[in-house]
Amino acid sequence: MSRRFVLVASAFLPLLACAGPAEPAVPAPPPAAPRAVESPAATGEGPAGAGATPSPIVTRGRATYLRYCALCHGQNAEGYAADHANAIGNPAFLAVADDAFLRAAITDGRPGTPMSAWGRAHEGPLDDVLIDSLVAYLRSLATAPAVDVSAVQVSGSVERGRALWSAECTRCHGERGEGSEVATSVSHPNFHRTVSDGYLRHTIEHGRPGTPMPAFGHLPSQSLDDLVAFVRSLEHAPDRPSPPPGDPPPGIADLVINPTGQPPRFTLREDRFVPSEAVKNALEQNRRMVILDARATSDWALGHIPGAAPFPFYDIEQMAQQLPRDGTWILAYCACPHAASGHVVDELRSRGFEHTAIIDEGIHFWMDHGYPVARGAAP
Repeated sequence: MSRRFVLVASAFLPLLACAGPAEPAVPAPPPAAPRAVESPAATGEGPAGAGATPSPIVTRGRATYLRYCALCHGQNAEGYAADHANAIGNPAFLAVADDAFLRAAITDGRPGTPMSAWGRAHEGPLDDVLIDSLVAYLRSLATAPAVDVSAVQVSGSVERGRALWSAECTRCHGERGEGSEVATSVSHPNFHRTVSDGYLRHTIEHGRPGTPMPAFGHLPSQSLDDLVAFVRSLEHAPDRPSPPPGDPPPGIADLVINPTGQPPRFTLREDRFVPSEAVKNALEQNRRMVILDARATSDWALGHIPGAAPFPFYDIEQMAQQLPRDGTWILAYCACPHAASGHVVDELRSRGFEHTAIIDEGIHFWMDHGYPVARGAAP
């Protein structure tokens, strides 16, 4: 194995260790006929089997969820542990989100947003077996009967919907549906590719009880259709630069950027955060440092700060052993912008790494301001 691949290869060791013996890959399902996942009744959880022992697939899904998803979506899928991370355990959401929708969201993510693509097809850490276990676990949280929205027909006006959106929805979801700290994005192409008009209409009408999303069932039926039509018009990819093809991840010998350079002089906010501009300037001055991308490996491959190494928040124990302990500044960033990177820095500090900091505004701020970006080749 090339030394340039050592860093990322080690990131998968814990996953393989906890997964047990190798299992045959489960082929990806065609969109029209998704694979069945055990229902709450079959798993012994949910309304049909409350208090019963969960099935093995649900138990495995819970462990997978805690490792990869809880940091942003909360320990019990209650949502909003990090910006934009919605309540995926909410009963009203699970009632209208079918298994195909959940599987696609996990596998493909929302590139350009904090939601990573977790599937192996996108260089993420999860194979089909683990993704199916996640879907089964989420389904086991359902406490409300499923609502079939597949036959709902919508006929609305984008212009009328625009006025309603401005009056009722912009303050949470943004002008272009980009989302906020309390509301998820509703504009990403991956979302629109898998969501039905019936899902959108039902969500607008009934809201998400227990979350900041209110119900708008008091509006006339035509107004609900108009809002759906406008939401459909919002579809767009996040405005991020497209970096050129790049190199494989750095190996152990290449972790330190500018190894012969002088150390940077950072002034930290709250003893934790360093501004993106200060990091950019330090790179331009050829300062010595290590930069860690705390997101899933799929995000690192899509675009990262030049010289940054993939250091996913879920594999800290293996990765930390490879970092220098000579006082070199070690910076971490993510897209949240502080959830994953903050977790990494806290863990590193607990292991005795003192010169550590979070790149304050995160990778999207970095990209939006035109700072240098590199694309990673898959290991």
